[in-house]
This record gives sequence, C-alpha cells and structure tokens, in this order.
Amino acid sequence: MTIDITMPKMGESVTEGTIVKWHKQPGDAVERDETIAEISTDKVDTELPAPEAGTLDEILVGENETAEVGTVLAKLQTDASDDDQASDDDQASDDDQASDDDQASDDDQASDDDQASEERREPTSEQPTSEEPTADDEPEGDAIDVPMPKMGESITEGTVVKWHKSPGDKVEREETICEISTDKVDTEVPSPADGYLAEILVAENETAEVGATLCRLSSSAGAAKSAPKPADEKPKAEEPTSDETKAEKKKPDASESAKFFSPLVLNIAGEHGVSIAELERLEGTGINGRVTKNDVISYIESGKESGKPKAEQAPAAAPKSAPEPTAKLDGGVERIPMDNIRRKVMEHMTNSRDTSVHVTTMVEVDMSNVYNFMKVNKKRYLEEEGVKLTYTGFIAEAAVKALKRHPLVNSTIEGTNILRKKYVNLGVAVALEPNGLIVPNVKRADEKNFVGLSRSIADLAERARNKRLAPDEIADGTFTITNYGVFGALFGTPIINQPEVAILGAGAVQKRPVAAEHEGQDVIAVKPMMYLALAHDHRLIDGMLGSLFLATVKEELENFSA
Repeated sequence: MTIDITMPKMGESVTEGTIVKWHKQPGDAVERDETIAEISTDKVDTELPAPEAGTLDEILVGENETAEVGTVLAKLQTDASDDDQASDDDQASDDDQASDDDQASDDDQASDDDQASEERREPTSEQPTSEEPTADDEPEGDAIDVPMPKMGESITEGTVVKWHKSPGDKVEREETICEISTDKVDTEVPSPADGYLAEILVAENETAEVGATLCRLSSSAGAAKSAPKPADEKPKAEEPTSDETKAEKKKPDASESAKFFSPLVLNIAGEHGVSIAELERLEGTGINGRVTKNDVISYIESGKESGKPKAEQAPAAAPKSAPEPTAKLDGGVERIPMDNIRRKVMEHMTNSRDTSVHVTTMVEVDMSNVYNFMKVNKKRYLEEEGVKLTYTGFIAEAAVKALKRHPLVNSTIEGTNILRKKYVNLGVAVALEPNGLIVPNVKRADEKNFVGLSRSIADLAERARNKRLAPDEIADGTFTITNYGVFGALFGTPIINQPEVAILGAGAVQKRPVAAEHEGQDVIAVKPMMYLALAHDHRLIDGMLGSLFLATVKEELENFSA
C-alpha cells in the first residue's frame, strides 16, 4: 500500500515549509517513527517521522525546496497490499508533471534545468558562473540544481555564509556543501546526491532570493570538471565568470593556512597578488571573523599594489593597519556591518509593532509564598515528580487561571471578528543560542495541574534547544509568557506574539525592602519581589481589562498554596 507523506501544518499563519534534509532516499527501508526528513519554517526546525514501516518509494519535494501545507512530500510503500493505490489519485495534479516513477526524475530535472538556465542569464557581478558548457551540457552527467531554501513565509532571501566545496570537488550524498543564514536560523545545505560540484552560482557572503540556484552538481566527474576549465582559455577578464575562474590558476594555496577562505576570496586574492600570509592578517568582517570578498577588495583599494607576480613579496607590503578602513571610522568609532539575521529581526519587530496597538501595564508582585515553597520543596519535587521547580511554572499556572477568569485575553482578531478560544495553548518563549527565540506551546494547558504544566514546560524548552520539537508544538498558541528575569532583567515591554492579543513578561525575583504590615503596624520588610508586565493589543484589550488580568495573576501568585 502506498502512503502519502504530507507537509504538516506549522501554525495558523504559516502556510508552507521547507525541506532542509532528506535522511532517506528512494528504495531505503524505514521504520515506523524513524526520522525521514527535516523541515523548517520561520519558527522551528523539526524532524518528520515515518507514519508506518516500509520503503520510501518516491520523493516529490527535494531538499531546500518549499511546499505548501498539505502538499505530498513523498510516498511510502508499506508491506500491505496495493488495494489502496487509488488514494494516490488525489495527487494527480502533481503526478501530471511526471508520467511514472522512472520518468519522473528525468522530467522534473528538465524543468529544473530550464529554470536554472533562466537564472544564470542574470548573474550578479560577483557570481562565479561560466558561459561555456557546464555539467548540464555534458551527456554523460546528470545535473542537479541546489536552490536557496525558504525558511519561513515572510522570508524572501538568504545569505551564503560559507562554501565547504569548490568547483570540481567530489561530494557525497548528505555531505555539507555550504552554510546559509536567514533571520531565524543558520543551517547547512547537504548534497542531495553523490557526484561533483560543477559550478557555484552564488558566492560566499552574497544574498540570493528564495528559489535561486546556489550551485549545480553533476553525477559525472568529467562533466563537473568541465565547468571551471573553459575560463582558463579566455584571455580577457572583463566578465565575472571569466575573471574569477581565470584566477583559479594563480590563487593562493588554501592548504597553507589553518583558516578557511572561500573560493571567491582566493580568486580575488590571486588576481591581485595577495598571499595567504596577507589574508591571515586581515580582520574579517564576516561571520565568526571570516574574511569576505569586501574585506579583500577594501584591502586592495586601500593601497595594496595589484598584479604582483610573486606572493612572497606580499607580506612586507601589508601594514598591520591595512584592514582598518573596512571596519572603523575616524574618531575611534567602529563600523560593523549588520548581518542578515539582525536586519530581518528589525523587519519582523517593525511588522509586529505595526500590526498591534501595543500598550504595556505593570504590577509588582510579592513572591514570598512561592519563594518559600520552592525553598522547602525543590528537592522533593525533583526526586518524587521529576520536576525542577522554577518561577516560570508558577507564573504559567497563575496566567492560565487568569485567562479562565478573563477569556477575552485568550483571543485573536480576524478582520472585524473576535475569535475567543475555549482552550488555552500556552506559549513559553525559549531563548536559543547564539541569537534566536522560539515559542513552543503547551497544548490544553488549562487541563493540566501544576506538576503537569511544569513538566511540559521543561520538556518543551529542552527539545526546543535540541531542535526536537514536533511541528504542531509551535502552532496554534493562544497566549504567551516570557521570563526575561532569568537573565537578570527587572522589567520589560515584550512584543506581542502574533496573532495573539497579549503577552505576559516576568522580571527577575529580587529581595528588597518594601513597606508591609505586621500586627497592625506599618513596617519595612525584606521580601522577594517581581515585576510583571502585560503587553496587550489595545484594539481589543483596553486598559481596564489589561489591569484586571494582571491583578488576577498577582493575586494567584501572592496567595499561592500547595
């Protein structure tokens, strides 16, 4: 029996996902729940398990390709009979593009080759392409285009961070050929098949639109090697394809250095007589200090004599201050190019600001009861329940109780309609290293007790940091909490997690002197205090409701009892 494996739904506003990597290939045996692929959205990278044991029959959506929710990604052949083959007819619109299993890959490849040809007609000025016959022109090698994957519905481009392979290099299936970066994730692009890297179409540290071909692979060694060679025969270096490939003859030997330099950097260095020793002294502005194309060009333009025939002469010609013009301004002000991730974060934050009318209300909470309970019961809960007591668990429970009393806060806006949810899917913001954030949801949090809620939060946080979340665990949230207090912040004004209408932020719990009453007398007491901030969408949640909701959370925490 053939089973369709479809792109899962990733959330209310997410309509598509990207195949990051296939762990199985057609003909491979798979076990039930075994990971067969990794998929990505703008919120999460997750693994796709096999629904049944069997054999992977066909892959319909390749690596780094984007498909809408519900699209058939692959077909799985189980040990059952083929009586249910009729279910495949539902995919007829897709299968019309490929007549049968054997012909499908050839037909699909032809359309990919046509698309790649169109894309290569308009290369950027730095793209190391070639006008001479490449891998796809050779009859003995099948060409495979590797496109820029899509990392989310609002992301239209990505940046090549690093090429691990150069034209002509042999690659193995699933071997990393390059690294790419978007505003949400840095990820590796694996080779979809065994073969050879025929040509690179997007250079390191350059940005390309989603779907643009990054490089081309060939199954034939001869075809792959033919791509870089024709440029050696060309005397002129006017166009980027000829210029950069001609430089292959005299580019510095990267094996002489422990640092990584991209093929493009080496080509430019070779064209202008810049040695490996000089490259090593440059202060790179790329990710992790990598030397970029612009670093080399700026170094050359700042006074480096070009065209030196001997690289041995280069070290003396490179003053230590040479790289500084690329990174610093006069007056000791350093100019640091903003990376792709930070630029996209700006765009997303601006969009969130422009969608909701943000209003933030704050209260101060006496956490004495919670503090004392944690101090006495922390060890017991860990040993008996397997739960590590944290302030987040108590805040989450109080928020759920407040949502039950004020259900309008647990809503979304659809045009001029209010969608009030009868359940609570509680989102908990989890910080990811080195610079990321994800919000998995505790589904049906309103049906869990304190132990169950705390256990779910800890489990989601751990799996989020290890990229083990299931797709539906980041979808359909109704309300979010974020505990920036774990980093020492006292209070903040969090951004609403769309399409929700409110988010609760918790600051650090700190002991400080406060006014209190003891036996009818006003006294100064030292208590563990915390600020809570509710950012709410004033289109629906006005100041009165926001304040009442916060007051309820405060009441639940201050009157906590096991």
